[in-house]
Order: sequence, then structure tokens, then C-alpha cells
Amino acid sequence: MKSARSKPPTSARKPTNRTRFVVNNNMQSKDPVQVYCRIRPMQFPSDTSCMKVISDTTIVITPPESATNFRSTTSKEIQTIFSRVFPPDVSQRELFNIAALPLVENLIQGRNSLLFTYGVTGSGKTYTMTGESQDSGIMPRSLDVIFNSIANYQAKKFVFKPDKLNGFDVQSETDAMLDRQNELHAGLTTPRHGKMRTRKADSDSDSNPMILRAAEESQVIQVDPDNVYAVFVTYVEIYNNSVYDLLEEEDVRAKTLQSKIVREDGNKNMYVHAVTEVEVKSTEEAFEVFQKGQRRRRVAHTALNAESSRSHSVFTIRLVQAPLDCEGEQAIQDKRVVCISQLSLVDLAGSERTNRTKNTGQRLREAGNINNSLMTLRSCLEILRENQTQGTNKMVPYRDSKLTHLFKNYFDGEGQVRMIVCVNPRSDDYDETIQVMKFAEMTQEVQVARPTPIKLDLGFTPGRRQANKIFKEARSRLEKDGKPEAADLEVDLGLVYSLGGPFPELEVAHPHSDQIITTLMHFLEQRINKRNILRADLQQKQTDFRKMLLSMENENISMKVENASLKASHAQQKKKVSALEGHLCKTEAQIDSLLRKLNNANDTIRSLQQELRDRDMALNQRIIDKQRVKQKYNHKIQAETDKMNRELEMKLRAQREHLQNQMKDKEDKLRLVKKILVDDNGLSTLSGEQKESIPVLPSEGGDILNIRTPGGIDVRSRRDKVAVSNHRYRRSQSADRWIDHRPGALVPVDTVLQPLMRRRRSITKLTSPKEITDGASRYCLIAQNHDSEGELETKLYKADIVPTSGGGAQVVFNDVECLKQMSPTGNRKRSGPVSSQSTPYLNSEQCHTAESNSKKPRV
Repeated sequence: MKSARSKPPTSARKPTNRTRFVVNNNMQSKDPVQVYCRIRPMQFPSDTSCMKVISDTTIVITPPESATNFRSTTSKEIQTIFSRVFPPDVSQRELFNIAALPLVENLIQGRNSLLFTYGVTGSGKTYTMTGESQDSGIMPRSLDVIFNSIANYQAKKFVFKPDKLNGFDVQSETDAMLDRQNELHAGLTTPRHGKMRTRKADSDSDSNPMILRAAEESQVIQVDPDNVYAVFVTYVEIYNNSVYDLLEEEDVRAKTLQSKIVREDGNKNMYVHAVTEVEVKSTEEAFEVFQKGQRRRRVAHTALNAESSRSHSVFTIRLVQAPLDCEGEQAIQDKRVVCISQLSLVDLAGSERTNRTKNTGQRLREAGNINNSLMTLRSCLEILRENQTQGTNKMVPYRDSKLTHLFKNYFDGEGQVRMIVCVNPRSDDYDETIQVMKFAEMTQEVQVARPTPIKLDLGFTPGRRQANKIFKEARSRLEKDGKPEAADLEVDLGLVYSLGGPFPELEVAHPHSDQIITTLMHFLEQRINKRNILRADLQQKQTDFRKMLLSMENENISMKVENASLKASHAQQKKKVSALEGHLCKTEAQIDSLLRKLNNANDTIRSLQQELRDRDMALNQRIIDKQRVKQKYNHKIQAETDKMNRELEMKLRAQREHLQNQMKDKEDKLRLVKKILVDDNGLSTLSGEQKESIPVLPSEGGDILNIRTPGGIDVRSRRDKVAVSNHRYRRSQSADRWIDHRPGALVPVDTVLQPLMRRRRSITKLTSPKEITDGASRYCLIAQNHDSEGELETKLYKADIVPTSGGGAQVVFNDVECLKQMSPTGNRKRSGPVSSQSTPYLNSEQCHTAESNSKKPRV
């Protein structure tokens, strides 16, 4: 990796006096390592806390009685000061804005930064670094801010390409497009395990838990609009003091990941050799890469944490930026002008005690390596602090651990370093927590050189990207307006003729101040390069100016010739104009006459329209008169109709009265019949058919029942014994049962209107009195014959069955129904008056007569 600020060559530095130079060199400003403390919320209400926050920077720790050195401790309270203390209820956003956002600003400005989380197992380090789906941590929020800031200034993919030596090459647009096509072709089908499957299927099968997270859209950092940017990410883990690439493509033959080597590049910066570096274009793409490596990271279950990290993870974000050319379109293809800065986010594995985690076997070996690497980190920082504060020159053991060896250039060179200490306030974790606090206090005393990046000023005009964009938009508008010559226009933004700022301070306060000479060398090299660029640009502009003068002279001559020809054509056009003016005057006179004719025609049209309206009104009046006459005749017709209806009603009333008189005569005859039936000496005879249809039944006392119907039909009876009705008998109307006596009929009576008999028993012949007296209370005799007109007439003789005093029964007829069936095809007159000799009924209707008297005819 090429840092933003190059270091002096090895020959210009003396290793024996390097530390003394850092101490005594006042020309280079330094900053202490900033340490922040985050307190995890209590997991269980029964837990007791040994910490108390008394200010934004101070924590007071009270040792519990279960502490190891509780009795030997002289002071019961320990006070620790940090750059900032975050209480348990602090939000992820607030922690990011205070602790990590300045490091993202350094990254965009070309400076290197390092942020790592430190603490015991289960103190919340991974949550602070990664977060959850709805509450992102430092890493996803940092990516959001980066891509929000460079959203409109990103270079196309593969414009910047890693050179495998911690640097980047700048490719042309053609080469970058070729690489993009190769990647697209390779992404369609990827061989794996001997089969071909698409990468889309792989991506669909991988779950992404951060898809629904809330992005940091409001955080934006100002960037240089005349640069192009690209973001590359790497993800490695340090497991058992070995470095593994978590983004390395899977190899079928290799069952485990291969260990990587930590090397030093040409600028004395440490990097992981042959590590997979992925170019990403959005936060989602970067987080997918992170999730891919996270699935390979080694975690295990311990007694203190269900998912304990068994390795140190290092997620590095590298921002590559290069200036645009003088036209503001493409990046300059020169590695010397490329500025590379990186932000390393380190999630350290938790320090732990084996007697509490109960680890054995592989877990015990992992815990030992974790504790050894953390002890090496602590030893390196302690020696650095001693060298800086006491002026000693002790050798810092960076190589004792891969963790310290990888970040050697941060502590021994330049770069801003910050640490977030995560602690669990439970009293049970006091012994581990107090060791973490001591390490944090010691870390704050280490001084790190402030990064001072020096970007090569090429003298190009600021704002050339935007100017070129505006120029292209104006040229496209001119081409749309029909000016094809606008396509030949070119923009020349030129260079700013300045050799840069003033010379740096040259005061030498120590004989070993090699850094001042190195800085001066870089400054002079930049001035010389810029002078050469400006001189070449001046010569090119002079040549272009001479060519422009020659072209303008030739254009002037051609314009004079064209001017003379235009004057001649102008004179001819003038004559044509005068002729056209005369023709115009004649045309105007014709137009005036046509306007007068048009006005007259309009007047005629208006008069005709008025006449048409008058005729329409007259026509409407006639229609109204017709409606009135029609209504008048309708009233007359209605009056005549009402008069006829009244006359018809009078006739119907007279006919109804005549029929009622006839019915009255019939009733008088029925009364006479009843009187005859009451008389014991009265005898009558029946016709032949009627005598056969009326039953003659013996009573239970040996008597013969003599029945006389209300229509004048006599029934024989014996005179020796007469049945007397039982006057105490009361018949229940709800318990009526009918005897439906139907002798052989001429036609079925089912085709005519039937009488209402709810409970009945039908018989065709009476053989015993018990058929009448057995549970029945009503009797109905049906007889059929032809009337005088030949129509079928059915008569229903209805009677009550009354028990007698002697234990027998008598049948009392009290109702007659006459049903007549008439041929629907007959042409005889049906509406004539009813004869006095016939049964009282209307044609085609049911005739019903009922005799109700206190003295009913008896049999």
C-alpha cells in the first residue's frame, strides 16, 4: 500500500536514532491514541454493577468482595478517565458520530486510520463494530457515509486495478471495459465441485440479514469534485497467530483456508500478501462481501458467550482517488498522482480466563493464542510509551505477533489510532475488567504522528468536471437547435499558473532530523514537475494560438468575398421587395371588398335565423293547442266511461237482488222440508236413482233409520222405535272426523273444487252402523246426476252425527253443496237469469247453501 505521505528511503534514516527523532522533532505534530469506553447494559436484573459513570469522561469502579485482591486493596474505588464514556443507553448513531466519523473524514481526505474494539468475552465488541439489522454498527455506517459522499464521483469498475504489491494501476477506459466484460462472462457460469451453476443462484441462497437496515443517508462529507474515487475492501482474520483471507475463492482440493504472509511494501507499509481485494460500488455490495467472510470466521460456544469470536478480524476499507485530466473527463493514468488511504476496523477477540470459560482442547489452545497476541499488543504499546516519555531506544517487538506486525506502520509511522474499550459492569467480571482498564489508561499515553498527506498539485483548473459538464450540455442544446457546427467546439479549461504554496519550515533542531530534508525533497520535486507541466502547456498554447490566427485570417478573406456577393444579392432582393409591396396594396383592397361582402352576408344570415325562430315559435303554439284539444276530449271520454260503469253497476245490483229473492224462495222451501222431517207421520217417496244412493241402515237398537234430505229426498224408517237425541251431548269442534260416503260416481270429483274436510274416512258402501258411529262426528254423502242442460252436477249432502239417548246415533243433515262441471267448448249462453226450479248457484261457480236453524231436520 502506498500511503498518503511517503516515508524517507532507508538510507536516509538511522534506525538507532529513530525513536529519539520522534521525541525531539518538534516539526512533526503528534496526537495521543484516543480511547473510548462503552458500558454494556446489564443482562439480568439480579446482577450487581461495580461501575458508576460520574461524567462524560470518568468512570468510578468499586471492587466487589469477590475480587481477588479485595482485602489487600487500600482504596475501595478506582477512577479511570477516557476520551469519552458511553453509558449503557447510548445509541449506535451517537457512538459512530463521536468515535468513528472523524476517521471516515480522514479516509476521504487521504489519511490512514485504525479503529479497534477491545474487551473481555461477551462485552459487546462485535455488536459495536457490526450492529444488528435495524441498528447498524460502526462498519456499515462508515460505508454509508463513504458512498453518500462519493456517490456522484465514483470511477467505473476496473479503472483502478490492484497491482498485487499493495498499490494500484490506472487503466484506460478500453481496458476497464474489457475487464468488465470478462467479469460478466465469468459470472454467468462459474464451475464449482465439477458442476456449472450461476452466481445468481449462489447469491440467492446466501441470506443477507442487513437488507432491511436503516442507511445513514444524512451523513455526507465534502469531497474534491475534480477527483474520481474507488472503494476496495479486504477481510482477514488472525487465528492462532496466522493470517487467513476470508474472501478467498474456495478451492475444491483445499479443505481449509491457506495462511497468508505479512509483508512490507516499497513505502515501508505493512500489508497481507496476495489478499483478495474486492472493488465495491455500494454499501449493500460491500456488506454482502462482509457477510461472505463472516460466515467463514471462526466462532465457538464458551461458558461466557454463546458465539465467542476465536480470532481477530480485520475489515479494511481502502479509498483510491486520482485527479481528472485538464478536460475533467478521465482519470490521469499515472501512479504517482494516485492517493491511497485506508481505514482498518479491527474486532479483537475477547480476553478470557480459562478457569471461567472452562475451555479444554482446541478451545484452550485458541484462548492461549488470543491472550498471547493481546499481551504482545500491550507490550508493544508499553515500550512505545516508555521510548516516547523517557527517551529510551528499546526495540518494539512487533514481530512477536501477527496482529502487531500488521499494524506496525500505524504506531511506528503515521496514522490516527482510536480504540473502543467495551466493558461489562457486572461484579463477576471485575478481575478481567480492571485489567482492561489498566491497558486502556496506558494506551492513552502513546503518541502517534499526525498524518499529513501531500497531494501532487498538477495546476489544473478547479471545478473542471462541472465546467466540462455544463459545456457538454450547452453544446448538445445547440446541436438540437439545428446548429451542427457546435459539434466542433472544444472546451479549454487551461492550467492554473502557480508553482504551489510557500516553502516548508527549514529549521533543523536536531542533527538527525531527516524528515525535514525528505519533506523538502518532495516539495522541490513537485515544483519541478509542475514547472515542466506549465512550460509544456505554455508552448502548446502558443502553437495553438498561431494556428488560430492563421485560420482567422483565412476566414476574414473568405468573409470579405462573401460580403460582396451578399451586397449584390441584397440589391436584387430590394427590387423584389418593392414589387411585392405593390402587389400587397392591391391584395389589401381586395380583402376590404371581401370583408364588406362578408358583413352583408352575416346580416342576411342573422335575419334568416330570426325568421326561423319566429316560425318555430308558431309551430310550438300549434302543438300546444293540439294538446289542449286532446286533453278536452280525454275528459269527455272519461265522463262517458264513468256513466257507463254506473249503469252497469245498477244492472248488476238488480240482477243480484233477483238472485237473492230466488235464494230466499229456496230457503222457504227448505224450512218446509224441515217441518215435514219433524213430523213422525210424514212420508215421501224418492226417485229410483236417489233411493238407491241414500243408505238405509239399521241402528244399534234394531231400528231402521229413515233419512230425509234437505232437497226433498225421503228415506224409509221403522215406526216401532224412534231414536231420541241426547240433549246433554256436546260435540267438540276441534275433534271433527268426517265420513266421506262416495257411491259409484259418473265421473271422478277430483277434477272439481273439493270441500274442506281435514280429517276424513272415505267409504263407497255402508254395511254396518258402526262405520258411521265409530269415532266420526260428521257425515257427507256425494251424489251425481245430469241437469236439464246436460251438464254434470255433483251434490254434497253434509250432516252431523249425534248420539241418541238409547245408545244409538242419528244423522242430521244441515248443509248442501252443489258443484257443476261445464264444457269449456260449449256455445250456450251462460249469463241468463237462474230458473226458480233449479238449485241456486251461478254458472261455472260453486253454489253453497247452508241451513242453520235451532231445530235441525232429524233422521
